[in-house]
Amino acid sequence: MLVLFETPAGFALFKVLDEGKLNKVEDLSKEFLAPDSARKVVSLKAFSKFENTAEALEAATKLLESAPSKGLRKFLRAHCDGETLGVADSKLGNAIKEKLKIDCVHNNAVMELLRGVRTQLTELISGLGAQDLAPMSLGLSHSLSRYKLKFSADKVDTMIVQAIGLLDDLDKELNTYAMRVREWYGWHFPELTKIIQDNIMYAKAVKLMGDRANAAKLDFSEVLPEEFETELKEAAVISMGTEISDLDLTNIKDLCDQVLNLSEYRAQLYDYLKSRMNTVAPNLTALVGELVGARLIAHGGSLINLAKQPGSTVQILGAEKALFRALKTKHSTPKYGLIYHASLVGQAAPKHKGKISRSLAAKAALAIRCDALGDDQDNSMGLENRAKLEARLRALEGKELGRSAGSAKGKPKIEVYDKDRKKGAGLITPAKTYNPAADSVLSQITNTAALNEQDTVPKKKKVEAEPPQMEKAAEVPAIEAKKEKKKKKKADKEAGLPTNENEPECEEPMEKEKKKHQTKDVENAEVGEKKKKKRKHEEQEDKESEVQTKKEKKKKKKKTED
Repeated sequence: MLVLFETPAGFALFKVLDEGKLNKVEDLSKEFLAPDSARKVVSLKAFSKFENTAEALEAATKLLESAPSKGLRKFLRAHCDGETLGVADSKLGNAIKEKLKIDCVHNNAVMELLRGVRTQLTELISGLGAQDLAPMSLGLSHSLSRYKLKFSADKVDTMIVQAIGLLDDLDKELNTYAMRVREWYGWHFPELTKIIQDNIMYAKAVKLMGDRANAAKLDFSEVLPEEFETELKEAAVISMGTEISDLDLTNIKDLCDQVLNLSEYRAQLYDYLKSRMNTVAPNLTALVGELVGARLIAHGGSLINLAKQPGSTVQILGAEKALFRALKTKHSTPKYGLIYHASLVGQAAPKHKGKISRSLAAKAALAIRCDALGDDQDNSMGLENRAKLEARLRALEGKELGRSAGSAKGKPKIEVYDKDRKKGAGLITPAKTYNPAADSVLSQITNTAALNEQDTVPKKKKVEAEPPQMEKAAEVPAIEAKKEKKKKKKADKEAGLPTNENEPECEEPMEKEKKKHQTKDVENAEVGEKKKKKRKHEEQEDKESEVQTKKEKKKKKKKTED
């Protein structure tokens, strides 16, 4: 039986001299108390030394994955023919058995034997001293830890997560310190808070000025713009603040120094975060920016975890409270979370923010996967998707300006349907004129003659509408005659008889002229009908007015006679 032992210097194979002692596991540790007794239990059969650190690192990483390296396979093939092999890892034993067809054993006796070999390793392997083994093990551990960090799934995401967390903390601290400076110095110069809105400029002005009485003598050109400087000097003369001691001023100036130092450090940290984001997630940075991208990564835990999320989750990431509250109360769910602060969503109108955030989240999910799992380290995909989203935003805004749907994609505009228009022509029917006689309110007509005249109007319409139908009926046999002529010509051509080719040319223009005359006659007939209707309507109105005037005259005569 052989035992495989892994060392930082190489692989060692030990031959078990007395296999009967493996049955007594409790007594094995006593056998390895002295080098001489250990040599009676096991003896070194073969040793494969690593040539360099790279080979040692490769073998160690393979062993961590429970897989034999290339060097180990060669070593075992050369020295383990027909032998059983004791190993420290059962998974490694299964892999060796599958690939090399070597029987492997893993039990308590083998583990206790390997423990004894480790205690007497330098004595059992000649030429390997403790002073040589220690630096080898240290170098291998360092290279192995670097390899794990380099090929870690999180990559450099932890740096981004820590940086964005520190940046947010710095913003909070800066705001609290700046507000404390304003409140503290406001007792002495309250007008300054309204003049200077920026916190950094305020801290610089307070540090330079000190007491407000010094404002007239100092030059604020390096700190403030000209309009702020003149306004500050005017307000310092008529200020209503209280007096302040020198000790208070020194403490306020120290606080101003803290604000300025924090602002400088924040600027440096932001530059560092930009460089990290452009190297780790360039496509996501091109889409949503450095800060929003870093917050998304921090909220997801790492870039790999974020790449596993769909676009719908990326869209509402950061709005979990609102989402679960909406689900609980059965209200509408939120449309955006952290992605709301992206520049593309900020450019959109309020009614388009939901659509743009959904589109942006879908593209951002693709960009995150490309950054996390892709080999390319450029931001071409992110820039291309950003251009598409900007075009989508312009298309949405164009709809509100009156553009037709799909005009942004190159489709023709849809014209409004008008039933009174022909293709390329004017109105079919003439424009209606205003009839002032229709404004008068008339009493109901009781005259039977008038009723009879109204009844006769629709009958005339029917009679007058019949001629076009008759014309259509007359046109049907003419069309049939044309078809028969064409059939005769084809039959003559096939038979080789001469045909009069000039006949159709003469007949076609004659037929076109006939059709034109017919359409003109129909139009003239319609215009004549309308004129007749107008005349009849006017005659009826005249008759009705005459009847009313007669009735009124009769009523007046009766009154006068009474």
